[in-house]
Amino acid sequence: MKVTVIGCGRWGSLIAWYLDKIGHEVTLYGRASSGHMRRFLSEHRNDLLILPESVGLSTDLGSVCGADAVIISINSQGLQSLTDELSVYRLRNKIFVLCMKGVEISTGRRLSQIAQDNLDSSNAIAVWLGPGHVQEFYRGIPNCMVIDSTDQKAKELLVNEFSSDLIRFYYGQDLIGNEIGAAAKNVIGIAAGILDGLNLSTLKGALMSRGTREVARLIKAMGGNELSAYGLCHLGDYEATVFSQFSHNRKYGEMFIKGEHFAELAEGCYTVKAMLSLSEKYEVELPICRAVYEILYDGADAKNVLNKLFERTLKNEF
Repeated sequence: MKVTVIGCGRWGSLIAWYLDKIGHEVTLYGRASSGHMRRFLSEHRNDLLILPESVGLSTDLGSVCGADAVIISINSQGLQSLTDELSVYRLRNKIFVLCMKGVEISTGRRLSQIAQDNLDSSNAIAVWLGPGHVQEFYRGIPNCMVIDSTDQKAKELLVNEFSSDLIRFYYGQDLIGNEIGAAAKNVIGIAAGILDGLNLSTLKGALMSRGTREVARLIKAMGGNELSAYGLCHLGDYEATVFSQFSHNRKYGEMFIKGEHFAELAEGCYTVKAMLSLSEKYEVELPICRAVYEILYDGADAKNVLNKLFERTLKNEF
């Protein structure tokens, strides 16, 4: 399969490395202005991995035209702009695979909805979600992930073509639940980092339990299967997001509480805004998401916000 990966950051470059490793013809696209791409062009590497010479490198977005599958791994809030750029190529009969986790702040659209709204209807749209870090995959540590799409043939093709002894893919059965669950887990990751920064890491068990529950309620209200919150897209990704030293969202939350600057992308910072909009639209309480928002954007004292969570009305667990 001919594959173009759009996005030469840590995850996009890992995907290019992985798909090349299992036998696909891969081109990695990045903007000419990107420091990541400039380094790949000169050294074929970044700080995390070395790309083999068999991976093509391109600064021409038109490289997507010759691909069977287009993998997109960029900042989730930039997807609309990217699809605007892609529109000039009039792409048809391709499989687009979205590997980001987020919800558009301005509209509340899931990423697959943005792609469907802007790409020709002959194209199939899929999502690639689940746990795992570049550092671990590159060292050969396996994990399980999920691919979902409303196009059954495209989903089956991707799972069959992309599975290996390094990544075991499952067939997703709930696009709404998988996308919302994956996006929301980044917010839970920031909450976990906040607990670490407050030396309250013992509360992470409660965070995992209650976080999954509130996300499940939202998924159900949006028309998805609430059990998706307990799958690989959300709860199954908690170890990599809530505990791992490599988690950008967890690290961001910890450093925020300590008053330190974190320069890397933490998608949960954007997603939490969208989550509160969805909370209002679907009339679902999201107390943990709201707490994270108040700490990040309202300047609320983290300990006071935590106390408010403990003072909420007593209720049954389920």
